[in-house]
Amino acid sequence: MCGIVGYIGYREAYPIVIKGLKRLEYRGYDSAGVMLYDGTDLKLSKTKGKVSDLEARASKEITTNGTIGMGHTRWATHGVPNDVNSHPHLSNSGDLAIIHNGIIENYAPLKEELIKRGYVFHSDTDSEVLVNLIEEIQKKEKLKLGKAIQIALTQVVGAYAIAVFDKKTPDEIVVARLGSPLAIGIGE
Repeated sequence: MCGIVGYIGYREAYPIVIKGLKRLEYRGYDSAGVMLYDGTDLKLSKTKGKVSDLEARASKEITTNGTIGMGHTRWATHGVPNDVNSHPHLSNSGDLAIIHNGIIENYAPLKEELIKRGYVFHSDTDSEVLVNLIEEIQKKEKLKLGKAIQIALTQVVGAYAIAVFDKKTPDEIVVARLGSPLAIGIGE
């Protein structure tokens, strides 16, 4: 079963997200990834394998500073377990990042429509389809992230827990769920 960890606060997000992912390892997974935002850039590192593999890769690929982050442990449903299909996924603009647990059953027709509109896909996942659907609605309707997500989710069939970050509104991670668990914590 997949796991999602997100953090927004004043402390460095990376160690908090990694610690959270390690706490979810007992659930089983085949890949892991992390997204960090340092106030300017979205930084992604993801890999097939364990959280320890992610830590080794992230230390070489990205700087791990930033006070906003999301992490994911994935159990493959759409697309084989590999680095490309691991989460998080970025939208075509690179502004949105998504982590998704669950399954979008109607992802194929949604993907076909987005391809017709010029979207390019790099993975075989239903999650990459969802983040680009959200971006398309956001751009077309000139909506804030939360409203775009709300509309996009009316177009999908399936079960999900998602966390979405938009670097244009870096003070929030928007989450939603249907049929999958999601817990939010607020602390000092």
